Parts: sequence; structure tokens; C-alpha cells
Amino acid sequence: MKKSIFQIATVFILAVILFTGISCSKKAVSTSPQPNPVTPPVTPPVTVAKTDVTMWMTTANRSSLLEKQNISLLFSAATNANQTIAVDTTTTYQSIDGFGFCLTGGSASVINGLAAAQQDALLKELFLTDSTHIGISYLRISIGASDMSASDFTYDEVPSGTDVSLSSFSIDQEKTDLIPVLKKIIALNPKIKILATPWTAPTWMKVNTTGNNGFTGGSLNTSYYDVYATYFVKYIQAMQAQGITIDAITPQNEPLNANNNPAMVMQPVEECNFIKNNLGPQLKTAGLSTKIIIYDHNTDRTDYPLAILADPVANPFVDGSAFHLYAGSIDALTPVHNAYPTKNVYFTEQYTASTGGFGGDLNWHITNLIVGATKNWSRNVLEWNLATDGFLGPHTAGGCGVCQGALTISGGVVTRNVSYYIIAHAAKFVRPGATRIASPDVANLPNVAFKNTDGSKVLIVMNSASASQTFNIQFNGKSVSSTLAAGAAATYVWK
Repeated sequence: MKKSIFQIATVFILAVILFTGISCSKKAVSTSPQPNPVTPPVTPPVTVAKTDVTMWMTTANRSSLLEKQNISLLFSAATNANQTIAVDTTTTYQSIDGFGFCLTGGSASVINGLAAAQQDALLKELFLTDSTHIGISYLRISIGASDMSASDFTYDEVPSGTDVSLSSFSIDQEKTDLIPVLKKIIALNPKIKILATPWTAPTWMKVNTTGNNGFTGGSLNTSYYDVYATYFVKYIQAMQAQGITIDAITPQNEPLNANNNPAMVMQPVEECNFIKNNLGPQLKTAGLSTKIIIYDHNTDRTDYPLAILADPVANPFVDGSAFHLYAGSIDALTPVHNAYPTKNVYFTEQYTASTGGFGGDLNWHITNLIVGATKNWSRNVLEWNLATDGFLGPHTAGGCGVCQGALTISGGVVTRNVSYYIIAHAAKFVRPGATRIASPDVANLPNVAFKNTDGSKVLIVMNSASASQTFNIQFNGKSVSSTLAAGAAATYVWK
């Protein structure tokens, strides 16, 4: 009897447990109504406009910064009364070498100071040539210090006396920043062209210097012309040994400017004699194909390069003439080209100041350099100083204290300034080997056109008027209309 009661109790307990479990299970999977989950709003997909012409724009108020416009620009036979920019591929002018900046020693140091991953991303943005980067294709560097270096130096300074054998020559000072950055750039764009320029010769080679321990002013002692030519040869060879090809040199930066730091004066007759008697012959003897480009100063003194080109001995050593635009007019380049049409013209420096305004600088530089220099036969356009720190440096004592880099790099933050966009509007779309083609001068719409080697056409337009303008782009008998805000720049590309 006890056993039976025990068994009944056990069965009862198990039944209770089983019933409770089933109840809990049913509760857990209850099908009673539940509140509807919140559904996020669906963003409709962006409709990409069908277009024959892609348009990239930068506005004066920075609301658009090299931004691709999602608008339909379709060629048609329709006519209207708008001003027309007729692009003509059958009329051709000079070939283009590229667009870029001066990679000063100071620029290299602030870029090299970035963390590795950030530096890598920045250099790719600047120098890769695919469609998502701006593809800088030309650089100018200094031989020794420029005024945008942290301190004065050359590659053969000695404590006292002279070094005519150049036994103390060394580019080791460049191995901290400039050479490492250049090597990374070349790995990204092996075809980039590099122009190298000295601000001064070693101080022991100079006479009549005015300050900064001989780095400012003065001129090259005629006794050292041949030694200085060897200095150039050793420099080109030393850079070559680092895997860096110097495409061209100029004998002196701003040879009529005695007041920079560093600086050295070289009058036209001096530069002519140096080239024909020393530099040209030594480069040839060394088997170097590095080009010699003369002058490298303002367009108000075109008599300087013309005097050298007129010399029958110097002329064959000279590839062409280089210009800045701190004085004179950009139109002065065309008479130099016309006088010696087989010699090239280059535009190698123009700065933007920290005291300037974005819209005003964008207008002036696009009008005078991107459009003006290339329409006056220049094969390149270079803005000054790729990067500065938050204090507009590094620079030498007395060097430029208001020169704003295309980039400001401060505390790991990279800010893109106006000259970044000035150059990007050309460099990204007009590739080395492109040919300038015909486009007319149109009031308040400075413009220039190119044809790339892949057949694509590029038109760069600046609206320099104080109001918005609608105009036509005409090609092969058909037109497309586009509107640009006052002070805006645009690059148009089509096949």
C-alpha cells in the first residue's frame, strides 16, 4: 500500500512539472499580436543623369569643391543666342608635360611627418592617376635649400676655404624627408616629371654676398663656373642613384632677385656663358639627357631668355624658358615662343598668399595660369609650395612668411587650400602627352581646351563675371548648354 501511494505521488508531481513546462513553452512562443517594428525610411536611389559631357565644378563660396555635377549635358543640333565656346581638334598647339607643385624641403618635411597610413592615403590622393585621384604629373624641387626650407644649406658647404674637388659634396641632408617622399611618389607615378632648381651655389663659390652667412645675394665667382657645372652633374647622378630621374634643371631660381634667402644673382650674360662654356658641355660629356631650361623668373624681363636663345653656342644646349608671374603679363610668353618656336615654354612658380581670398585667387590663377599660361604655349603649370604647416612654414629667416601651401598640415589634420583645386582642375583631366586644341577667347569666360591621347576632350572654363552665365560648348557641329555661377570654375570632359 505504501508503495502504491508513493508511485501515485510521483506521477502527480511529474504531471505538474510537465504541465508547467508546456505552459511556459506556449507562453514563450505566444502568437498574440505584437507591436510592429519601426521601419527605417527608404532612401530612393540617386538617379544618375544621362550625359555626353561630365562636369566638375569649384565655386567661389566653396559650396562645391571639384565636385562632379549630376546633370544632363547632351549634345544636340539646337541653337540659341548664348555665347559659344567652339572646341576644334583640327587646330593643335603644344604638347602638355603636366600640372603640379613645387615640392619644397618644407613641404616634404610636413608630409613626411604624417602617420604612415595617413601619409600613404594623401600621396595616393595627390599622385595616383586613376579616376578617383588628382594625378599630379609635374614637380619642381630645389637643389639645396629654397626659402621654404627650415634652414639654409647647399650640398657642399665647408667650414672654411674652398672645395674645388667637391670632395665634401653630399645630398645626405635630403635623405631625411625629400628623398623618402619622392621615392613614394615615384612608386605611385613612375612617369612624373621633376624639375630641379638651385636658390644659390655653395657660399664659397660666391662673391659680393649681402647676408645670412653668404646665402643671400651675391653672384657666382667666374673662377668656379666649371666647378659649379660639376656640382650639377654630381647632383643629377646622386639623385639618379636614389632612383630619382631629374628631367630638367634651371641654372638659377629668380636670377634677378638678390633679396630672398637663399638667393644668387645671375645676369643674362652670366647664365649664357655658364651654359655654353660649362654646364651644357659637362652634361653632354657625362651622357646626361637632363634638359636645361633658362631664366625661371618673371615675364616682365623676356629680354633675359631671348638674349641667351640668340647666342648661337648656348642655343643648342637650351630646351626652353621658364617663367613666374609676380611681375609682367602672361601674354609675354607668346612672343618668346614665336621668336624661337622650336624651344619650349614653361610656367614654374606662382604662390597663393595666406592673406588672399579663395574666390579671388581661384579666378586669378585659373584665368592667368591654367588658361593664360597654356594658351601662351606653356607645356606645364606649377603652383608654389605643395604643403605648409599651421604657421605657414617651415621657411628660412627672411623666407616667405605668407606663402600658403596647397595643403595645410597641422596636428595630423590636412586642409586643402585654393591652389589644390586650381591645379586639380587641370591635372586630374589633362594628362601628360595631351595636346592643346583651339577654343576662342570669350568675354568673361576664360577657357582652354585639350585633347588627351585616349581621344577625350577637356575644356576648362572660368566664369570671371559678377553674375551667373549660361553658354554653349560646341563640338563637331553640335552644342550643349551649361551654366556657371559667378566666380566658379569648371572642367568639362567628353569623348
